[in-house]
Amino acid sequence: MPDLSIALPSVELEEAFLRVVDAEGKVPAALEVLGPVIGRDVVVLDAGHGFRVRQLEEIGARVAAFQFPLSDDAAGELAGWVGRADAVVVPWSEMATPGSQFLAEAGALLRPCGRLLVIHDYGRDDVWGLLPAVHERQVAWSQRKGPFLGDGFRIRVIHCWWTFESVEQARDLLGAVFGDAGVEVAEKMKRLRLEYSIAVYHRSAPGDRAAVGEAAEGEAAEGEAAEGEAAEGEAAAGGARETESGGSDASGGLVRSAAR
Repeated sequence: MPDLSIALPSVELEEAFLRVVDAEGKVPAALEVLGPVIGRDVVVLDAGHGFRVRQLEEIGARVAAFQFPLSDDAAGELAGWVGRADAVVVPWSEMATPGSQFLAEAGALLRPCGRLLVIHDYGRDDVWGLLPAVHERQVAWSQRKGPFLGDGFRIRVIHCWWTFESVEQARDLLGAVFGDAGVEVAEKMKRLRLEYSIAVYHRSAPGDRAAVGEAAEGEAAEGEAAEGEAAEGEAAAGGARETESGGSDASGGLVRSAAR
């Protein structure tokens, strides 16, 4: 999967869109609020060409990234992460569907009270008409009684933009990807940006937050990074008290999911 919600025909076109989509950097900022991720061990699954990985590293996360299908070496490395990650980030993966075994096993990589952060489009925005089939599915996913929120996830909606330098750039990029429909959208723009809404579905792995906080304070006293801030990060993200189901054989299950 690429670093965007849309699969693009070339790396060059993907790089051009990455300069346009969320130029303000709201996505990594939201992951920090919902994680946190700065100074933490973060596993990124279905990592694309690494743009989101670099964003996380730039703000101070310690990142292990995995792209599917996994090589034998990568599968062994992923197996070593079971029960260790402070956060698992899954950006726009087609495998990360509600209720999937993939997500359950991704959760098995987390430490107690670790955070699973799943990124998808939210829809209900200016680019809605360009991806009608995809957005219809994403809207169904984000309903209050939908499959994500009904499975212990909470949702944080990030209001971003596709920001262009000129109408000509918008026409070229949107036309290259969406054809005549993209050109029509570009020519109707009243400002050089399109509203774009992203959903981050988030929930916590089971665990005793008080116990995790006490252990973290002990590590900090020995000169290691304090993990006790996790509870405060939860409060900033909306006080979620989610539970998570998950299998125990994370790497093997993820390898099987990716091979389907």
